[in-house]
Parts: sequence; structure tokens; C-alpha cells
Amino acid sequence: MPLQKIAAFSDGPVGGNPAGVWTGDALPPPAEMQRIAAGVGFSETAFAAPQGSGGWRVRYFSPETEVPFCGHATIALGAALARREGDGVFDLALSHARITVEGRGSGDLVQAALLSPPTRSGPLPAGLLDSLLALFGLAFGDLDPRIPPALIHGGADHAVLALRSRARLAAMHYALDAGRTLMLASGLVTVVLVVVESDQLFHTRNAFASGGVLEDPATGAATAALAGYLRDLGWPHGGAIDVVQGEDMGMRSRLRAEIGPVPGSSIRVSGTARWMRSDE
Repeated sequence: MPLQKIAAFSDGPVGGNPAGVWTGDALPPPAEMQRIAAGVGFSETAFAAPQGSGGWRVRYFSPETEVPFCGHATIALGAALARREGDGVFDLALSHARITVEGRGSGDLVQAALLSPPTRSGPLPAGLLDSLLALFGLAFGDLDPRIPPALIHGGADHAVLALRSRARLAAMHYALDAGRTLMLASGLVTVVLVVVESDQLFHTRNAFASGGVLEDPATGAATAALAGYLRDLGWPHGGAIDVVQGEDMGMRSRLRAEIGPVPGSSIRVSGTARWMRSDE
């Protein structure tokens, strides 16, 4: 099957985060997957091949490197598998975890949901916090004390900085090369900037310099990690949060994260996926 281009976590028939999806009988060599991902140019491309009885082996590549887990590419893969295999829940074997993705729908819009790897969170080292504030041109006074800076994980490692102001989020900027150096040295896949609109509604932007991408318009892995962190904080999430991302890029995306009561357990992240037009 040729490589498909699918926008995950779309806002209905528009927006979302573009992902490449490659499926075949066996995964290509890593160097070939890296070459394909670089040619596609999206923040991630998912590669999947059948494994065992009904399962799929999956690897993810950004234009510059392999990543351990990508939420939006998994949602896109769920849509592609639903079209190929029919509606259902698909077992995925990642490089460091086993998860599932569900795809249901028809035509150019599919509802898809993933169960993330386990989540965890911890404090952000003071030195790294200072470096991140400097990278984004932020001061301590810009931070929302209700959600302290932290290292968060939901299949990949991220840093989270909560801001007091939606306007400050809209003004996010940083130097890509400096961000890449800092994120790679710190083991971060992305940095999540977040603003609270209500207990269950959040606005986020996601810097992905480690993969050579300035910003992602929708990030399922980071949303899962953020939801897990809110659970760890005892945030009054009521069992689920909604995230609006990509709005400041002109690619509005919507993500929903369902949060169970067990600390560290998987987060269900869901949204709409759409096949992209040839001119996108």
C-alpha cells in the first residue's frame, strides 16, 4: 500500500496534525524508514507491519530521528488500519511498550482512540527549568503555580510549562537550533506549553525541536503525559480533559484524554482523523 497522509486530531474536516502512515508485509530497514520519513517531511511517520496473530509491529520516525512513541501518528495509523482491515481495536507492539489503537468510521473521517503507555511525572531540575525559560524568553512570573514545571511521560519524555496567560502562549517563540540542542541533551522529545481555560479545558503548544520541527499542531503522546501529570497532581479533571492545540498555527486541533483513577495507568486519547487533500 502506498504511503498515506492523514491529519490526526482534526477539528472535523479541517486542521489536525499531518502524519505519514506506511503499512506493508514487513518493516523496511531503519535507514530506509528514516529516508522515507525525511522525504515526507511531517513531524512523524508511522511504519507498521503484521506481527503474530492480529498484532502490528510499529516504529515512528521524525524527519531527523526515530522516536519511541507518537500519539498523532498512532491515531493516523488507527484510521489507516480501520480502512484496511475494517473497524476494530488493533494491538500494537512499539519498541518499548505494547498499546492498542481503535479506528471506527467510513469515508474521509474516522474516529480513533489510543491507549497510551504507562504515565509518570516528576519535578523539573532547576538547571533545566532555567534553560527552558531562557529558551522561550519566559520569566518565573509567567508560570501558573497551579501546575508546577515537571518532567512528564506517556510513552516519551516531555517537559511541561504552564503559563498564566493565553496571550503569552500565543506569543511562543524560540530558536530551533538552540531548542534542538537543549532537548537532545536533556532527553526531551518535546516541551509542552499549556494554559488552563477551565478544569477540563486546556490550550497547548508543543515545541518539537528534537525532531527538527519547530511546533506540532496536535500531540497525542504529550497530551497523554499531561493528563497523567494532572492525575498525579490531584487536579479536578472529572475523568477527562479536552485540549485545543495548533490554533496559533492556523491548524486547530482537538484532543480528548480520558483519565482513569489508577496512578500511572494508561490514558485513552481520542479524536478525529481525516485523509488529507492532494494540495495539502
